[in-house]
Amino acid sequence: MDRDRQILETAAELFHEKGFHGASMDELGSRAGLSGPALYRHFAGKNEILAALFDLAMDELLDAAGTPDGTDPQEDLDRLIRHHVRFTIGNRHLVNVYYREGRSLVEPWRGRFGRRRERYVELWERHVARRYAQARAAEVSVATQACLGLIFSITTWPSGLLRGRSVEDLVVGLAISSLQALEPLVIPSRS
Repeated sequence: MDRDRQILETAAELFHEKGFHGASMDELGSRAGLSGPALYRHFAGKNEILAALFDLAMDELLDAAGTPDGTDPQEDLDRLIRHHVRFTIGNRHLVNVYYREGRSLVEPWRGRFGRRRERYVELWERHVARRYAQARAAEVSVATQACLGLIFSITTWPSGLLRGRSVEDLVVGLAISSLQALEPLVIPSRS
């Protein structure tokens, strides 16, 4: 593993534990086996490290979201959901930082991340709308946000819950089921 990647992985763990503002460059350097000042040979500062973490997460998520490429909309959506769940479980610290620390980004990174996040949600909505063509755009947006929220909630779970493939399969099933609310159905009236 190259030194920049090691620093980023260490930063993800530290920011996950203490939050971006609670972590110092000296502590990050110490955990990464460098002096605080030596970190500046790799990154201009803590803000650049946070931005690099966001780019790392967004690169992976955007690559997987892409344009639907199969002939079966459900298979494309299932593949997207599984990738997002697997990535979140396998990169819990990174995804937790991505999910919680957006407000800590400063310009120009904040604007860049906001645009990339919007692009990611739009790609998800495209997959969902393709599968649930009868759903209204607003319903697709709400269902997409709910599904993403369900998946992102993994980052707040106790670590012991994240062991084994069955957890991945369970969360994938829950995410798929959450979108099935877009199917036409008769909702009992509130009497």
